[in-house]
Amino acid sequence: MCLIVINWQSDARYPLIVAANRDEFFVRPTTPLAWWTDYPNILAGRDLEGGGTWLGITRNGRFAAITNYRDPARLRADAPSRGRLVSDFLASDETPGDYLRRIEGEASACNGFNLLVADANELWWHSNVNGEMRQLAPGIHGVSNHLLDTPWPKLVKAKQTFADALPDLPATDKLFSLLRDETQHPDEVLPSTGVSLELERKLSAIFVKTQGFNTRSSAVLWRDAVGNIAFDEQNWLEDGSPGQRIFLNT
Repeated sequence: MCLIVINWQSDARYPLIVAANRDEFFVRPTTPLAWWTDYPNILAGRDLEGGGTWLGITRNGRFAAITNYRDPARLRADAPSRGRLVSDFLASDETPGDYLRRIEGEASACNGFNLLVADANELWWHSNVNGEMRQLAPGIHGVSNHLLDTPWPKLVKAKQTFADALPDLPATDKLFSLLRDETQHPDEVLPSTGVSLELERKLSAIFVKTQGFNTRSSAVLWRDAVGNIAFDEQNWLEDGSPGQRIFLNT
């Protein structure tokens, strides 16, 4: 994932609401949203190269998602897949805090990331870039390719638009409109993450379109007050046009 916005336990109807975009190279093999045959409790897409996932939820409300931390100078080609950290949490029965403490050593070997993990009671965030892990308070949180709630222009805009769209749930038109926003931000407010200014401009949009590396899917999911799950995924073709859309629930 490269953008995740989450509303945690501040909406009486929906204790968990997530809107997210996955930005990835189109050559990386992926299967779309489905219930996993080997772990029937998990609902997620799947990275066929690393075997894990970028975002998923279980029938009993366990949720996890990950974003990459953008720093080309620290990128290691031999690092283990970060997506395993998501799927391993979903397949476990550990509390979020216990899970993060257990995998801290393993996680330090991965390339930079932000990991969100939650059960029905707690939401935690961890980054192996600064080593921080903490339980998050109720409210809206967001992460892109830096640390939690870093005020990059795309994330500031996404969080505000997300908040404005929440009263419309279960209608998702406004949330998917947010995730399809191609607006690029002025040079003077862009972060400097070690890529070219031209690429920084393209990556400043909520919906990313570059040569071969684009937003490949947009997801909206929520869990209601009695534990029902809904997951709506829009896949995108390489030219940015809509591909398969999948809606699954419990």
